[in-house]
Amino acid sequence: MAKGQESRRVVITGLGAVTPLGIDVDTYWERVVAGRSGVDYITLFDTSDCPGKIAAEVKDFDPLDHLDRHTAKRMSRFIQFAIVSAQKALDDARLHLSKVDPTRVGLEIGSAAGGIGIIEEQACVLKERGPRRIHPTVLTSVLLSMAPCQMAITLGIKGPASAPVSACATGVVAIGEAMRRLQRGDVDVMVAGGSESVGSPLAVTALARLGALSLNDDDPQGACRPFDLNRDGFVLGEGAAVVVMETLEHALNRGARIRGEVMGYGVSTDAYHLAAPDPTGDGAARAMSLAIQDSGLTPADIDHICSHGTGTKLNDVAETKAIKSVFGEIAHRIPVNSIKSMIGHLLGAAGTISAVTALKVMEHSIIPPTINLHTPDPECDLDYVPLVARQSRVDTVLINALGLGGQNGALVLRRFNESFA
Repeated sequence: MAKGQESRRVVITGLGAVTPLGIDVDTYWERVVAGRSGVDYITLFDTSDCPGKIAAEVKDFDPLDHLDRHTAKRMSRFIQFAIVSAQKALDDARLHLSKVDPTRVGLEIGSAAGGIGIIEEQACVLKERGPRRIHPTVLTSVLLSMAPCQMAITLGIKGPASAPVSACATGVVAIGEAMRRLQRGDVDVMVAGGSESVGSPLAVTALARLGALSLNDDDPQGACRPFDLNRDGFVLGEGAAVVVMETLEHALNRGARIRGEVMGYGVSTDAYHLAAPDPTGDGAARAMSLAIQDSGLTPADIDHICSHGTGTKLNDVAETKAIKSVFGEIAHRIPVNSIKSMIGHLLGAAGTISAVTALKVMEHSIIPPTINLHTPDPECDLDYVPLVARQSRVDTVLINALGLGGQNGALVLRRFNESFA
């Protein structure tokens, strides 16, 4: 959708997150700027027979601190993360749903793996104890679409509720599609985000067998090394991030604090391979170019790129090529970072936690580092903000999300300026 086709501007007014570095946005931000790693040995299940033994787990999360026992009991972990993040985002937005038309509030809450851990667990129950021992709520605990449905029930939201599924690009797609609903006038408010849980030996083993995971188990906090010559794969992470989005008119009418504006959104598909990115970076470059075009800006207006930056051999080179393709000679002057070096890969929530981070970057004028980048890769030769955070005025951020199967998404977020058009 080209700029000008739709007149409604879309802003973000609330942020919520449950992450390996903290279960609120402020704690997460403080630690990610400090270069803290949330990666450690897996505690959610026995890894004795598992080829991967490390992950970025959410620590000290008790659902009963946020949800009543009855509600929490019927939710899987990824749904709990999503609802708690949404509640935090609504609180941050100071938006009381009782004071708005619930049919004008919608949901875009996605996940890549959903309740895979419960599927694995219940499959064992079926095999060992028979069908009568299967829990009656297993289906409503594992389906990806249950996160927005359960959220609608818990929060009383009656507008459209969707669960985008685009692998690791899901979080970006959730925000982008929410933006489109708001631009069209379908709704006044959207709650958008992604959520993921790593509590599954099957998920960890499958990713390890795919060759995607770092197996540097001897050094958990140093394992995820985006853009480093010695990188050997990503570290699985878990958590959720949710943003409250509104039309500018709705936000101004209620006197909301505006955290930033969603300017552009682009998606593409590599059509290359199910488990490897197009080595030329063409698909990622098209998504970035479409997002910038949609925003009405130019590549020269981008102050910072929040990269996908997984730490796999193939992804980091392809993404670097894509950035160079889009930005040309100015690519080397734009700071590019990877928060996955600290929080791991949150899969379906990765794009949304990147958006939360980007908005905090613009608020505080500081860019979190890419930690563990000690040995530069000659093929990855951009400015990746290595090792320590950097003070820098940032007005516009491009966010990349490159999903398994070649699904690519990009967003452009901008510091809010009421007169900007």
